Amino acid sequence: MPVTIMDVRAFKQRGERFAMLTAYDAPSARLLDEAGIPIILVGDTLGMVVLGHPTTLPVTMDDMVHHTAAVARGAKNALVVGDMPFMSYQASAEDAVRNAGRLLKEGGAGAVKLEGAGRNVEVVARLTEAGIPVMGHLGLTPQSVKQLSGHRVQGKTEEAAAQLRSGAKELEAAGAFAVVLEAVPSAVAQEVTSGLAIPTIGIGAGPHCDAQVLVWHDFLGITEGRLPRFVKSYASLGDEIRAAAGAFAREVADGTYPAPEHTY
Repeated sequence: MPVTIMDVRAFKQRGERFAMLTAYDAPSARLLDEAGIPIILVGDTLGMVVLGHPTTLPVTMDDMVHHTAAVARGAKNALVVGDMPFMSYQASAEDAVRNAGRLLKEGGAGAVKLEGAGRNVEVVARLTEAGIPVMGHLGLTPQSVKQLSGHRVQGKTEEAAAQLRSGAKELEAAGAFAVVLEAVPSAVAQEVTSGLAIPTIGIGAGPHCDAQVLVWHDFLGITEGRLPRFVKSYASLGDEIRAAAGAFAREVADGTYPAPEHTY
């Protein structure tokens, strides 16, 4: 049965921990769906891990609609959440409703995700009123990377932790059905989680969140270079892909591929 936002709320009510993973195309979504992952996030991280940008900022609505639609075609049961990219909701609530509507109508998403609280709480309320389910995102918000002066842990001071707690409560009151907590001290994430009736989804926020999320390329060992401390790679597909490509090149060069069984 397809996962709904009511199912996600029920996970927390029953005390069931759950996983969310990102995907950016139909085959990847199909694999995660068959593995039983209940929520697939089409993150604006696609700007970095798929499109080759240094940040998420260049990602457009057209990019997000295109990739969300592909994921929605691959996932039969998982709840597909489409990220709202930079400047798709910050200017006005009207922009937010229009753009979020595209992710549902054209992209086939079941919900959208947007970053921050503050003035965006009104945006969440407007989207919810329009019948668009919203997942919040607090802590390290990559679309604010310029303002935050880089990818840094958030909520380390008591004032910052209080802002996280209040922001999460405001998002819940505005109608958000879940909140991502990114790069937040474990104790702060635990406080936020215990204070909400909706689930928290951690990424670098310790073990006390109701769920955990990782990026496709990170958890499969495809991402190159130094990974954040919170990432655990569950495979080494980068090495396997390099080895497979090298074997193909060698067999083409020495004439062993294509063999008779590969020829019409």
